[in-house]
Amino acid sequence: MNLLSLLIFIPVLFGIIVLILPSSMRASFKYLTLAATLVQLVISIVIYLNFKTCPGFGGINHEEQFQFVQKLPWINLDLGSMGKMQIDYFVGIDGMSVTILVMSALVMVVAAISSWEINSNLKGFFALFLLLDMAVMGVFCALDFFLFYTFYELMLLPLYFLIGMWGGARREYAAIKFFLYTLFGSVFMLLVMVGLYFSVTDPATGNHTFNIIHMMNPKNYIEGSVFSTLSHATILGMPARTVGFVVLFVAFAIKVPVVPLHTWLPDAHVEAPTPVSIILAGVLLKIGGYGIIRICMCIFPDAAISSAFWVGLLGVISILYGAFNALAQRDLKRLIAYSSVSHMGFVLLGIASATTEGVSGAMMQMISHGFLSSMLFFLVGVVYGRVHDRDIYNFRGLASLMPRYTVYVMIAFFASLGLPGFSAFVAEAFSLAGAFKSSSVNGLLPQWMAVCGAVGILLGAAYLLWTLQRMFFGTVSLKGGEIWKIALTDINFRETAALLPLALLALGLGIMPSLVFGKINDAVLAFVSFLQVK
Repeated sequence: MNLLSLLIFIPVLFGIIVLILPSSMRASFKYLTLAATLVQLVISIVIYLNFKTCPGFGGINHEEQFQFVQKLPWINLDLGSMGKMQIDYFVGIDGMSVTILVMSALVMVVAAISSWEINSNLKGFFALFLLLDMAVMGVFCALDFFLFYTFYELMLLPLYFLIGMWGGARREYAAIKFFLYTLFGSVFMLLVMVGLYFSVTDPATGNHTFNIIHMMNPKNYIEGSVFSTLSHATILGMPARTVGFVVLFVAFAIKVPVVPLHTWLPDAHVEAPTPVSIILAGVLLKIGGYGIIRICMCIFPDAAISSAFWVGLLGVISILYGAFNALAQRDLKRLIAYSSVSHMGFVLLGIASATTEGVSGAMMQMISHGFLSSMLFFLVGVVYGRVHDRDIYNFRGLASLMPRYTVYVMIAFFASLGLPGFSAFVAEAFSLAGAFKSSSVNGLLPQWMAVCGAVGILLGAAYLLWTLQRMFFGTVSLKGGEIWKIALTDINFRETAALLPLALLALGLGIMPSLVFGKINDAVLAFVSFLQVK
């Protein structure tokens, strides 16, 4: 069986086992879920180690760019005079996909370990968790737009219930808000997908196709069709391809999330249980960035280049807005949620630069933020699980009560603020270098955007160091008094097992960024070349 298919559907197999087992064996559900995620992690590492870097492939529209490819007929319909509709189960990965797959697999392991805190309706929780796991992996592997959309939409259902049933006091509000925001973007994405289907043909069969690789190649567009590069069709007075790009961008920008489409994120994070917050920040936000690269910019490169300034501007606004909001928060979880808005702004800035440095920095930022945000939300969950409070002002002097915990907090904070030697420093430095270089190489972004991004790093240091000082140093002072002192025990073996790999990776990728850059470099070069050719 193809390794990618195994990676995608392993959670389904374990999920079926969880559903079949009687509720009397509910203590085993968390172990089965952890086993599924560990198997996935092993498979993803095997794929990473066997992924071949092959420079000189040429354009990103060449199918040879992708490895571990599997293509099977899925849906076949005879449309009479209109030909045939064939939708394929078509999966494959390039250098950008493989690194995100490994990151996602590790985040799912951490989320599974964090799920030990769930104590109600375990069968439902872990079945939905594993369904979400399958959908996430499928999104990063799909090369057929219909298949991609199927996995993309499939994430909505388990997340809605995971937040709405196991979340905090305002869980229903947060779940509905998340669902409506994402569905809003998805509905219009569906319209663009259908328009692309009737604009593109498979050169081998002559039939319309959902094949993403064919959509990247202008030779496969029907002359005069809505999204044809030769077409002068307009929608609402705008070029059709620009409209298509904007619609897809909005759909993925909601996931990133980009200001002003970000308001679902703080609510969802605050109300979601810790494992769901870990998945939201560690994996789901990356689907937005990945979708912008793989779908928006590769299918509509002309519109992407003409819109680069606005994409970069949204990135800068997100960096600064998220950082200023994080400074104003008292709730530790909400602070980290707004920091995610700020940090993901660097992804947009790097992508908009259309330079090798910028896109490489954006990819590294997605990988780095995946590990670090998972670590931060897990750390918040540790304290909240002990005293059910997250107010920064209710804690002081935690370092003397929880020294091992404080070490991991310091690693996570210093890594997140971009201290040299950690992964976020490499990511942000390359994103800013790409934005700065863009003004002289391709003229897409002005240099002041890079300056604003650097200010965002300073603000990040401010809110993280201020939080560290307030909560962990000084004389012990807790709102709950002696009861909290007793409850706030240091991290145990299970929590250490989740935090240690994340801390090592944050440091390892800072010292050896080639672990990521070595795999993504060929794909990034092809991507940048593809944008310039267009």
